Amino acid sequence: MIDDDRFLGCILAGAVGDALGAPVEFLTIETIRRQFGPDGTTGYEEEYGGRGTITDDTQMTLFTLEGLIRGHRGEHDDLFAPMQHAYQRWLHTQGMETRWADNGGVFATKPEPDGWLITNKGLFAMRAPGNTVTQALRAFSRGQPRGSFDNRLNNSKGCGAVMRVAPYALLGDDAFAFAVGNGLLTHSHPSGYLSAGALAHLVHLLLQDAALPDAIAATRAKLLTWDGHEEQVAALDAAVAHGRPTPESIAEKLGGGWTGEEALAIAVAAALAAEDMRDGLLLAVNHSGDSDSTGAICGNLLGAMRGTATIPPEWLAELELRDVIEQLTRDALAEFGDAPPAWGDRYPFT
Repeated sequence: MIDDDRFLGCILAGAVGDALGAPVEFLTIETIRRQFGPDGTTGYEEEYGGRGTITDDTQMTLFTLEGLIRGHRGEHDDLFAPMQHAYQRWLHTQGMETRWADNGGVFATKPEPDGWLITNKGLFAMRAPGNTVTQALRAFSRGQPRGSFDNRLNNSKGCGAVMRVAPYALLGDDAFAFAVGNGLLTHSHPSGYLSAGALAHLVHLLLQDAALPDAIAATRAKLLTWDGHEEQVAALDAAVAHGRPTPESIAEKLGGGWTGEEALAIAVAAALAAEDMRDGLLLAVNHSGDSDSTGAICGNLLGAMRGTATIPPEWLAELELRDVIEQLTRDALAEFGDAPPAWGDRYPFT
């Protein structure tokens, strides 16, 4: 059984970590300290016209949740078609092409995309979306087949897959394999899709009350059964051996977080060292790298471990689209619960 509050904590804390990291993504630690003080950023800063604003990491996590609801509701043998459809809806929010017909590909059977999530206009905002992801989705919209083991799209190991897949913990023991398949929709390098599988499996185990070191050990063992695991396993081992991270030690030993294995390693190191949610998230975002993604992934881990009550209330209060995040997460829990609702047009069969 999934603990509802801790799953909600996983998604909310991921969004909070994303929002904390957004203003310092792309900045060096020297610039971060010069702008915000010797401790770096210590809370929300202005970005994208507000405080507590989310990025593409949280946007795509929400569409992952929606894709899981609609795919599960439809009882598909193939859960990746509903997820591809969900991500084409996300692409539509990014304004690269204004017509749904130009964004939806084979799914554009109606004049506009359907479902409740995309009616939330706050999602229609470009927040530094990753090139690998948008290129893969735009290729699909032009008629190319979706990414898979049999159709490698690229050699990208960017972190655009791992940052969106925490909701796959809803699939229990199948979380790893399905999150790998999700990653392959956009990223064809093993470190791009195996990092996704590893995060989903970690969150699944944490929601089952595993201690974080035990969850890491079990995930490492699972990784060893997959081809191409060497880089991800080495990064995970480095995170475990790292101790309490500093911005300098992250850069020297774990990297910048721009790739899947690095982003997961930084988040794991911060979560292992965290005294509490605030401490862990600030460790995860204060470095010279992909701070929003490492913050989001660390938030997923800490939220799954500790639940919503551990998220600083002032951060929750200012979190952009908090109501949408909470409602969608509760809907996903209901869909995967004992008595799924009859959703009607809220979550159409897909």
